[in-house]
Amino acid sequence: MHSGHHYKLKELLFWTRRDIFVVTLLSVVPTALYALLDWKWLAIPWQPIAILGAAAAFIVGFRNNATYDRAWEARKIWGAIVNSSRSWGIMCKDFVRASAENPISEEERKLISKQLVHRHVGWLTALRYQLRQPRAWETMAQPHNIEYRETHFKVAECHVDNMGPELQKHMAKSEVEYVMKKVNKATQIINLQSKQLKDLSEQGLIENYRYVEMEKMLVDFYTQQGKCERIKNYPYPRQFATLNLFLVRLFVIMLPFGMLQVFEELVTMHHAMIWLTVPFSALVAWVFTTMERIGEATENPFEGNANDVPITALSRTIEIDLKDMLDEDNLPEPVQPAGSILM
Repeated sequence: MHSGHHYKLKELLFWTRRDIFVVTLLSVVPTALYALLDWKWLAIPWQPIAILGAAAAFIVGFRNNATYDRAWEARKIWGAIVNSSRSWGIMCKDFVRASAENPISEEERKLISKQLVHRHVGWLTALRYQLRQPRAWETMAQPHNIEYRETHFKVAECHVDNMGPELQKHMAKSEVEYVMKKVNKATQIINLQSKQLKDLSEQGLIENYRYVEMEKMLVDFYTQQGKCERIKNYPYPRQFATLNLFLVRLFVIMLPFGMLQVFEELVTMHHAMIWLTVPFSALVAWVFTTMERIGEATENPFEGNANDVPITALSRTIEIDLKDMLDEDNLPEPVQPAGSILM
């Protein structure tokens, strides 16, 4: 997520410089053939190009609206995770109580609350690592995105091998070893939470109705995880993405030929006027290709893109809040933006 006022022009030009080179070349070639070799037949009427441009603008707008909805839904899901996590924190702190059949000490009670809270932070860690794993339709492997990431920000979860060491900061080693053998690590961490709650209920350390409420909270975490996985594992429909890509490319290719016809009318004033086709065609084409790229960059809100939902920062916020509830010292620092990008 960009945390500044806006992207700087030099950042946008750096990100799209390959497109700028291509659309400029596509404008220069027909203009040179027209002006230098007198290939007048290259100029075609502007009207069909304008119709094609209107169709391209419509489909680009449709996609960008849909991809924004995906990004906003992802942000709402993580907002729900933040709220539910805080509720989980007060439940872990206040619902575990010594009973007549099991009169544990205050230190033992605090240790149980700490285990439940820290394991929840482990769930957040596993979830965000899983959400950062690449998919075939995602775009972070494209050269322009790789370069922008390497020069502006870092993704903490880009190396999946780091998940185990990160989990050991919050969970027992035996639990981490168990979880790392499973396919869906985050799911199994919630499973461990439920198992401990069951044991605590059987020991009389959590009253029945409180046990039910805490189990409902675990179900809510599963629900939010499932919503994240739906967005992660189901892309923006490829048929629409394909149509968007091909239509924009077709418009960009045809645009200079229509521009030739427009500026041909000015040739009578000065022959050099025909070369205005190059900057104007390149500018219009750049606007369309950049709009298409922005939609593509918004499409997958968990891939590790500069426009992602900042799940690393949100996880750290939750961790700070929960540990602060337990009156722990040495709270972790909030995640700070790098290059105005908050991950």
